[in-house]
Amino acid sequence: MGFAPRERRDRTPNPPEAMALITLDLHPVFRSDRAIDTALRQTLFKAAATGVDVVQIIPGKGTGQLKKRVLAVLAQKHLRKLYVRVETDPTNAGRILVHLK
Repeated sequence: MGFAPRERRDRTPNPPEAMALITLDLHPVFRSDRAIDTALRQTLFKAAATGVDVVQIIPGKGTGQLKKRVLAVLAQKHLRKLYVRVETDPTNAGRILVHLK
């Protein structure tokens, strides 16, 4: 009578599913409104096409003008169709999270 070997069980609970994340750092293009708009659009369309869950946008802290610009671009009707919600990080004023559909 043979015994089957015991399967080794991992004692750690299953980790939550990892969310796909793309980060867009706007520091290199902060001086050009056209470059900001283009970078935002390209990143959002790429993320939506590849099934990414969250886009992290880094406008930086600064005076807050770039953050306002990013939020205004995200509020455009054709871009709102791509995401569920926009979240500004309460612990980091220089970060915006866009949760895609």
